[in-house]
Amino acid sequence: MKHGFYSDNDLPKFDIITEYKTNSYGYRCPEFRPLPDGGKNVVVLGCSHTFGEGLEDNEIWISQVAKKSNKILRWWNLARPGASADQMIRILYGTEKLIFPKIIVACWPAWSRRERLDQSPQSLTSNNESLKTENNHTDQNNFLKNVFFLEKFAEKVGAKTFHCFAQEAYDIYMEDSLVVLKNYTISNCWPEWDKHNKRELHSEPSLAKDGIHYGKEHHEVFARLFLQRFNTKLR
Repeated sequence: MKHGFYSDNDLPKFDIITEYKTNSYGYRCPEFRPLPDGGKNVVVLGCSHTFGEGLEDNEIWISQVAKKSNKILRWWNLARPGASADQMIRILYGTEKLIFPKIIVACWPAWSRRERLDQSPQSLTSNNESLKTENNHTDQNNFLKNVFFLEKFAEKVGAKTFHCFAQEAYDIYMEDSLVVLKNYTISNCWPEWDKHNKRELHSEPSLAKDGIHYGKEHHEVFARLFLQRFNTKLR
C-alpha cells in the first residue's frame, strides 16, 4: 500500500552521506533486501545522534547495545540526521511489510521539529519561518500524536516498544504503561563522575569528530544505561 509519501512496504530514500557506510536507501545499516531469515528484527528510530554523525560505526550507542544484547535480535538503525518525530513515524510505517519489526526503539529528538510534506518531504527545525506559530502546547501534542501512532503500529504488528530521548526528556508527558528510559538522555548522561581517572569530575561534554554532536563517551554511557533499564525485556 502506498499513499503520497507513506508506504507499508518500502522506506523513504535519502541522499547518501559519503562520509559514512550506509545502504542504498541512506540508512546506516545493511540492505533490506533480501531480508535475512531467522531472528527478530529491531527497528531503531531517531535523529542525527542515533544516526551517529561524527562517530565510527562501533561508537554509536545503538551499535554498542546491539553488540551486548540478545543474539537472536537483528538491529536496523533507521535514524536520520535532522529527523523529527513526524519523519520517524513515516519511516516506521514503511517497515511493516519490509522489515517486519518485533521490537521498536524510538530515541525521540526535540519535539519542536516537524516534517512538511510538500512537493518533497522537508525536515523543519524550530528556527524555520513556517513554524513561527507553533508553541509548547502544539509541540507537546504533535509529539504525543506520534507516540500514539507508534504504539498503535506496535499493537497491530505485535511489537514491543522502548522510548528514550536524544537531548530533552519528555517522559513526564507519557503514560506510565510505556517503557521509557527516564531522566537520562544522550545529552545529559555524560560528563559523569570518572572513577578511573583519580576521581576527577569532567565538566565539559565530549564531542564527536564533527565538533557538533555528542562524542563516544556520551554514547558509551547511554548504551550502558539503556541496557541496565531494558536488557531483560529485549527478547
